Amino acid sequence: MNTAVSSAEADRTFTLASYVLHLVGAALGITSIIGLVLNYLKRGTSGEMLDSHHSFMIRTFWWTMLWYVIGVITVFLLVGFAILFVAWVWYIYRHVRGLIALSNGEPMPL
Repeated sequence: MNTAVSSAEADRTFTLASYVLHLVGAALGITSIIGLVLNYLKRGTSGEMLDSHHSFMIRTFWWTMLWYVIGVITVFLLVGFAILFVAWVWYIYRHVRGLIALSNGEPMPL
């Protein structure tokens, strides 16, 4: 078996696992942080296409955290609940979109 092929497949599987950790994190929280750490560890080492997925997940995590903070701060105005819900749905959408792109062998936009 060719080591370059097996290494590329291992990197792809690692990226898939990161997406799953983030999606499970949408319900449990902590696994998203584990996924984020893994994204930071693998970004820059997996090739351009997979690196785009890691960067995409990192950006998605931090933008979602920003909107969660805004939602928590404004929850007393009741609009915060809507912000939290929309941020949660957006987080899930972005990771499902990334999984689809990964399965099609497509990079994510920078």
